[in-house]
Amino acid sequence: MPDLPLTAPLDPTVPVRVVFLGGLGEIGRNCMVIEQGAADDPDRTMMLIDCGLMFPDANHHGIDLILPDFTYLKENAERIKAIVLTHGHEDHIGAIQYLMRDGDGIGDLRTEKLPVYGSALALGLAKNRIEEAGLMPKIDMRPVKDGEQIDVGSLLVEFVPVTHSVPHAHAIAVHTAQGVVLHSGDFKIDLTPVDERRADLARIGQLAKNEGIRLLMSDSTNAEEPGYASSETNVGGVLRSLFSQQRGRRIITASFASHIHRIQQIADAAVAEGRKVATLGLSMKKNIRLGLDLGVFSIPESSLIDIEEANKYDDGEICIISTGSQGEPMSALGLMARGENRWLKLTDNDTVVLSSHAIPGNEGSVNKVIDGLLRLGAEVVHSGIMDVHATGHAKADDIKTYLSIVEPEWFVPIHGEYRHMVANAKLGELMGVPANRIIQCEDGDVLELTADGLDPVGRVPSGYLYVDGIVGDVGNGVLRDRRKLAEEGVVVVVSTVDMQTGKVLVQPEIITRGWVYAPEAEDLLDEACDTVAAALEKALADDVRDVDQLEREARRATGKFVSERTKRRPMIVPVVMEA
Repeated sequence: MPDLPLTAPLDPTVPVRVVFLGGLGEIGRNCMVIEQGAADDPDRTMMLIDCGLMFPDANHHGIDLILPDFTYLKENAERIKAIVLTHGHEDHIGAIQYLMRDGDGIGDLRTEKLPVYGSALALGLAKNRIEEAGLMPKIDMRPVKDGEQIDVGSLLVEFVPVTHSVPHAHAIAVHTAQGVVLHSGDFKIDLTPVDERRADLARIGQLAKNEGIRLLMSDSTNAEEPGYASSETNVGGVLRSLFSQQRGRRIITASFASHIHRIQQIADAAVAEGRKVATLGLSMKKNIRLGLDLGVFSIPESSLIDIEEANKYDDGEICIISTGSQGEPMSALGLMARGENRWLKLTDNDTVVLSSHAIPGNEGSVNKVIDGLLRLGAEVVHSGIMDVHATGHAKADDIKTYLSIVEPEWFVPIHGEYRHMVANAKLGELMGVPANRIIQCEDGDVLELTADGLDPVGRVPSGYLYVDGIVGDVGNGVLRDRRKLAEEGVVVVVSTVDMQTGKVLVQPEIITRGWVYAPEAEDLLDEACDTVAAALEKALADDVRDVDQLEREARRATGKFVSERTKRRPMIVPVVMEA
């Protein structure tokens, strides 16, 4: 470990700001800015901690991904000195390529490459997406080691090892002019991790006792859950027992492609039973190869086979590690559950192990996949049946232990839905942080740390940026329209008028989807057409000759009729054509 300075230079006249762009009140979009220097100082240092995405739920019709609002970052593109990554999960690294994208990303607003610091694994996982987008020339990836300190502008940044569900995760200790600001990263206190790399609680305690922690921002995901998070190695024991029980059957497992420790334990259990291991899903294949190259994953090359060879082996000789643990419809497991996977067709001699837990909002999708697997005859094992999953986030007693070590002057719960952050705040108060020194924040909030304390000082844009194919393709208005169409349907009213004579030439035509079933509602549709025709005739008689105005009259008449007769509010699309 490199020599560590006792402290960074302190200057009570220099303020430090924290700007929250995502991850507060939601699971995902983790992104914040640490700034040092006055707000009107053009030379102030700005540094991002993480830049993640969020996956959509059933209410985000057709949306692929959800990103933070990058407006504030674009306005300060040249002041951003670096991105610092806590770990390699998509909700922390997945938005970097969108931030840097061609056209209107900050990659085109900067004169220099943007440094990105993180563990070699975190950078490797981020690199896959950035390379696919062709944006690597705009990024300068700089791997760091456990305990390493780097200078980012006027800030001194230290990478403190923590345990999580992806290897080589870090807490970030930022040594500022106002003292140490500690970002916990995603963490749990795992005393027996798979790779024997434990959280460096001693270093965190040293910082707390020597410099003192002015501000702690800490993971809230499992703050409502009592007790301690179980060790990842416990899952390995369950998997070995399960594999032993399933001799003679084909085993298909599904987990996050980034959960290298889980994949390692699945592979260990398979190899111990003499099984060959095949991967299913591009991200799984890439991440296992990355883990092997970096030495964080170990499996005999002789035990790895290509998925194309899987059918050459008897069922009891094969284990398949697949993507799709969150029920994604187009994932390998999702296609398998519908009988559409090109490589595998399930039989009653298959056991599918979901070695994961549904992210909040994904429960319905996961249940649908489980139902599909069962319908095809497979046996399904999940965390509700056996302990085949262990959380990567601290539970209440872990958090209390962490707080007892850190003893922060100020505490801001982060990373979680609002109820999780409220629970975390209560734990802080229980562990001795005064209630008036615990601040509940939301996306967009700006806090300023000075010699006088920590205070909210404003807000920045923090809305959702929706991705559907390409960035910027979908705004809030489009999403509202999609929700309207999904919930109430659409009514298209087509009318033809003669502007010279002021007459409706033919009876208006109504085309509808999702409002009423046209063949069974002919009388209702005829009545609606008569209503629209009458409204247009009246407007024309009043000397209205503007097409836009006539379409507004048609929309108003149609909407009133639909509401009165059916108590529904579909989208109304009027079309008025001139003869």
